[in-house]
This record gives sequence, C-alpha cells and structure tokens, in this order.
Amino acid sequence: MDAYWRAANYLSVGQIYLLDNPLLRQPLQLAHIKPRLLGHWGTTPGLNFIYVHMNRLIRQRDLSMIYIAGPGHGGPAVVANTWLEGSYSELYSDISQDEEGMRRLFRQFSFPGGIPSHAAPETPGSIHEGGELGYALFHAYGAVFDNPDLVACCVVGDGEAETGPLAASWHSNKFLNPRTDGAVLPILHLNGYKIANPTVLARISHSELECLFVGYGYKPYFVEGEDPASMHQLMAAAVDHAMDQISDIQRQARAGGEVQRPRWPMIILRSPKGWTGPKEVDGKKSEGYWRSHQVPFSDMEKPEHLRLLEDWMLSYLPRELFDAEGRLRPELAALAPTGERRMGANPHANGGVLLHDLRLPDFRDYAVPVPTPGGVRAESTRAMGEFLRDVMHRNPHNFRVFGPDETASNRLGALFEATDRRWMAERLADDDHLGVDGRVMEILSEHACEGWLEGYLLTGRHGLFSCYEAFIHIIDSMFNQHAKWLKVCSEIPWRRPIASLNILLTSHVWRQDHNGFSHQDPGFIDHVVNKKADIIRVYLPPDANTLLYVTDECLKSRNLVNVIVAGKQLERQWLDMPAAINHASAGIGMWEWACSDQSGEPDIVLAAAGDVPTLEMLAAIDILRQIVPALKIRFINVVDLMTLQPQEEHPHGLSDTEFISLFRADTPILFAYHGYPWLIHRLTYRRSNHAHLHVRGYKEEGTTTTPFDMVVLNHLDRFNLVMDVANQVPKLQSQAAHIKQQMRDMLNRHTQYIHEHGEDMPEIRNWQWPEARE
Repeated sequence: MDAYWRAANYLSVGQIYLLDNPLLRQPLQLAHIKPRLLGHWGTTPGLNFIYVHMNRLIRQRDLSMIYIAGPGHGGPAVVANTWLEGSYSELYSDISQDEEGMRRLFRQFSFPGGIPSHAAPETPGSIHEGGELGYALFHAYGAVFDNPDLVACCVVGDGEAETGPLAASWHSNKFLNPRTDGAVLPILHLNGYKIANPTVLARISHSELECLFVGYGYKPYFVEGEDPASMHQLMAAAVDHAMDQISDIQRQARAGGEVQRPRWPMIILRSPKGWTGPKEVDGKKSEGYWRSHQVPFSDMEKPEHLRLLEDWMLSYLPRELFDAEGRLRPELAALAPTGERRMGANPHANGGVLLHDLRLPDFRDYAVPVPTPGGVRAESTRAMGEFLRDVMHRNPHNFRVFGPDETASNRLGALFEATDRRWMAERLADDDHLGVDGRVMEILSEHACEGWLEGYLLTGRHGLFSCYEAFIHIIDSMFNQHAKWLKVCSEIPWRRPIASLNILLTSHVWRQDHNGFSHQDPGFIDHVVNKKADIIRVYLPPDANTLLYVTDECLKSRNLVNVIVAGKQLERQWLDMPAAINHASAGIGMWEWACSDQSGEPDIVLAAAGDVPTLEMLAAIDILRQIVPALKIRFINVVDLMTLQPQEEHPHGLSDTEFISLFRADTPILFAYHGYPWLIHRLTYRRSNHAHLHVRGYKEEGTTTTPFDMVVLNHLDRFNLVMDVANQVPKLQSQAAHIKQQMRDMLNRHTQYIHEHGEDMPEIRNWQWPEARE
C-alpha cells in the first residue's frame, strides 16, 4: 500500500511538472519541464493516501464506493489513481498504462487542449469538481439518498471546512436514513494551511475539535502524524472501525423495527501539507507549510531547482513501482479493485447510466377548468403540487422534492398526502408530517437543498427544488458550477445524460408586498441566461394549466437547468388545458381573444411574460378597448423566455421571420416583463425591430404595501401601461393628453384609497376580463 501511494504521488508530481521523460530514464533537463507550472500539490498526497486506503476497504468488503475530493484543485490525485486502477485508460485509450501513456498523462494536465487541474467532468469517477469550495459533503449525502448499498467517501479540506455551506453540511446526518439510504464517510483532512494562512480547525485543540464533531452528531476517529509507516497502520485501523460502525448501523436499521438517528463515524486525518514533498526550497520551509499549497517551486531555469525536482521524484523509487514498459508492477496493480468496484468506474459516478425515466401521471388530469379567460381564480402552484404528489406516489425511490422550509408555503402541500418531510432528529407528538422515510427534504439552507439535489441528480435520480425567488441568489454560484459541469459533460461521449436540475421560483417579486423590499428580487433569471444556451431554459407560465404543461416537460428533460417562475397566490386563469398545451408547447404566441387586429396591421403590439405582467397587460387592454375602441391591438404572451433570442443563439429561439411575423417590423411594441427590463432588450437586441421595443418591468422599487401598489411603484400597472400606449401610438397623439390625465387620476385615487383602507380598490381586486363579466 505504501508503494501504491508512492506511485500515486509520483504521478501527481509528474502531472504538475513534466512534459517528457516521464520515468526519468534520462537526467532531468529544462526541455522536460512544462513552460507554465500549474496545479496544486499541498492537498494531493493526503488525497492519494486516502484513496489507497479506500481501495483496500473496497476489496476486503466488496463495497460500492465513490470518491469525492472536496479540497480545491485535487485533480492530480484523482487522475493519478484512476490511471493506476485502469479506469482512466479504458475511457481514454490514448492515455495507456505504459510509458507513452504516462507521458501523455503528464502533458495533458493543466495544459492547452488537455484537462483542468480539478476533478472535473473529464475525470472518471468524479461527481464533484472541487474548484469551488463548500459543496463536497452536500454532494456526498445527495448521492447516497435512496442508494442503500453506496458509500460516499468524502474528503473535506480544512480550508473548505471554513466555508458557510460546508459548515452547514455537517447537519446532513440528521436526514440520512440507514434503512433506505447509503452511507457517507466524511474525512476531514487537516493539513494546516490554506493558500497563505493557517486554517481554523487545524489551530484549535484536540478536545475542542472532538467536541465540535461530537456536537454535530458524529463519532470522530483521529489519524495524526507524519511518519508514513505508522500513519498507514493508524489509517487502516480507523477506516476499519468506521466501516464496522456503518455496517452495524445499517444492519440494525434494516433488521426491522423503529429507526433511530445513529451517530455516524467520521475520520479526522491530520498530516503535513505537501506531505513527502521537499522539506525546504531555497532555504525556506515547504513541507508542512503554506508554501507547498500550489507548485512548491518554479523558476526551473535554476539548475538547483531541476536537481531538487529530480531528487524529489526519484525519492518515490519509480523503478520499484513501474516496469521497463512503464506499467505499474503486477503486485501493486493487484491492490486496486476491479471492474465497477473501482472508484473511477463506479456507475453511480456516471449517473446517466443508472437513470430511469420517471413514471409520470397525465398532467392534463390536474387541469383547472377555465370556462372563459379570467373567469376563475386559482393558485397555480397548488395545481402543480397535486401533480407532484402523484409523481411522488409513482416514483417512491428515485424522486425527491427539496426546499428551504417552504413546501407548504409555496402551495405544494399536496405532496404531504404522499410522503412526509425527512427528519431523523428528535420528533414531538404535535410535529407536522415529519418522518424517517419522508421524501420532501426541508432545511433552512438553500445551499443544502441545491447541493443535495445536485448529488441526487448526478447519481441518476430526479428531483425539484422550490424556493422563494429573492433568495435563490444564495445558490448563484452553485448553479454556475452545475451548469458548467453539464456543459462540459455534453461534450464527453462517455458521460451519459442526467435528469435536469429543475428550480421552481415562487413567492416571487410581485407578491412579496407583505414581506417588503428585502424579499423582492427577480434577478436570478438574468444570472441564468449568462450560461450556455444548450443548457438553460427559463419559463414564465401565466396560469396553472401552462404551469402543469411546463412542469411535465421539465421533469422529462435531460442535461438542462430549467427555471420556472410561477406565483402561488390566487390569480386569474386564462387558458383551458387544450389552449395551454398549444400555447406552452410553442413557448410564445398570440391570444386571439385579447387581440383586435384581425382585420389589418396592429397599431401596437402588447406583450407580457409572467403571471402578474400578463394580468396587468390584459387589464390595460380592457381599458384601451373602452376609451379608444378603434385601436388595433395585438397581444402576445411569452412562456418560454428563450424564444425571444434568435434561433442561432438558442435552440428555442425564433427565426427572424417568425419574430417579425409576430411583433411586426415597424409597429410600436410595449412589453410587460416579470423581471428587470434590460434582459428583454438583451435577448432581442439583434432583432431588426428592436428600436420599436419599450419594456416595463421591475425597477428596484418596493416596500410593504398592497399587491397592486407593487406594480404601480414599478410602473408596470395597467394605468401606466395605458399611458405608455398613448405615448407610443402615433394615431393617439391628439388624445394622448386626455388619456394620460384619466390614468393619472386613477393612480392618485389608488394611492389615496390604499392609505385610507389598507387594501387595493374593489375595481382592482375584483377586475375580470370582459367576457368573464358577462
């Protein structure tokens, strides 16, 4: 095992430094060194150490295990070990297990046309890149939910342990059911330093550190030292104790009877940073210090640095490790697991291999009856919740819903007819829908919900994350990483497509009037559309039936991030189910019953995206029909926001011909949009009629007020929209002053009314589309 560890360390150093001469058959020369030295050494020997000990555990106990390298830039270790075990060469035949393959392995690392320095999608066995710190443990727990035979070995770096998400992630053990789930073996790797500073957990006492993790609910096993011989013995004993404890916990839970929350084991490994590397470089401490964090030394033009590198690599005794052809010696190769038991070949780390389609009910069975447009009111997400309830019923082992304490608040409470909230901590008699077998995952940490769901999806299952719109920003960066992961995976033939990341944003900006300004922010959409067009979709269904169609489509999709924005409050319903299917399947279209331009060119095109903007634009059309009945209006509703982009930029984008056919070439366009107005301009800037486009949306105005006053504050209300029409349509110029005066009078009346009565005017609260009033 020590020799195997030395082989992994040798390969890791070679990846960072060498272009050629992989087995050092010749004296090392500058020509053998990469011109740019990139990568991180400090964490790598510890990762290699853990990997070889997990290999022993897998072989002796026939375990199914995946390896999650949390420390940033741990790529050299995972690449080295997957090459040693053979899984790397099976996927990349040009990186063969011989001297030439080793040369290619070294050359490609952090090199143009090669691979990143992280455990990226290109790395076999990886579901976690590690480039951004804080999410490793969430991914590990998400991976083992509903995977009773899987063990996730999750290495947490002590720098990573300082992040907020990682600090919260230790509580994941309160949600792990040993009867139905697998196990996570967390290994906190204390090597003492970050890039240039000591780490907090490495500088507190042994007793305080132990108390911390006992308080988190773990049984910590300590492995501390720097002498390899004794450290191997200590590590072997610790992993055996930990695995014995995991086996006992699972055996007792699966024997029947009541399941109690166990105290799961973890390992705290304290070893030197840059272990086995140079003790000093240029007279300054390196091993066991922050200077070994990245590349321990560069300036390879210096002969003494060349000699130092050569001595360092030869200290691993490569001739004892590799034969004359550069192959790992058979007695060492025999230490690795075989087949799918190799951590680089475990199918759970390529989740699409294990993915099964959801058994979906017919979403049409949950339709809200709509006899006339706007004739009924309903809570759109409540209808969605009834659909999700039956998705949960039909898929009891591969579908979960995640959210930060908001499932019922977001009107998805029907889910609790099918399942409980997962809860392994203490339960009281009057608790509401808490259970050890619950499949709704609620914890007041958006990071946890997102991280668990990502781990769940990456290992071949399905799910949905619902969140208040304003606070989804908490996981902006996590979404970034997942979207980037999907983008790269789509270019790797052996990575099979996984279920899409589905995010429902509700309790949105326009109905946070009761919570106030702090809860008002629709900007996540802007963030999402920065990502590659092949990966992202944004939907703004205006009512329940379009929401049901969109939800069904999202749950069927693969390798996407689907963002759905839908209100949870009682709202007017516009389309019956057949009309909703026709409209939502196209993503954009005219609502003929709201148009008055059937006999010729429209005087103005009015468009809306989002439930509240749709309501306000239709109410504005109602006013315009009454005061200027001859005005020819075309109304367009947008469900799929990406249809606005040219088809050259997004798969769902309209062609220029289709766009002009809808919006016309020279007609004024007024667009009422759910979010920040400039996004619509950004999506349409290449359209030839963009100069005619005027957009209303959220303009960072809000407070605790009435629902209608929220749209008034942002000039998205029906009265301001009517004034915009008066300003834009040439044929209305003679009447514009009168129209605007009427609208200003209505706005003044509104303000006085809400200040006196504390609610919106009756004609606002009770407004209906004309056909519904008849």
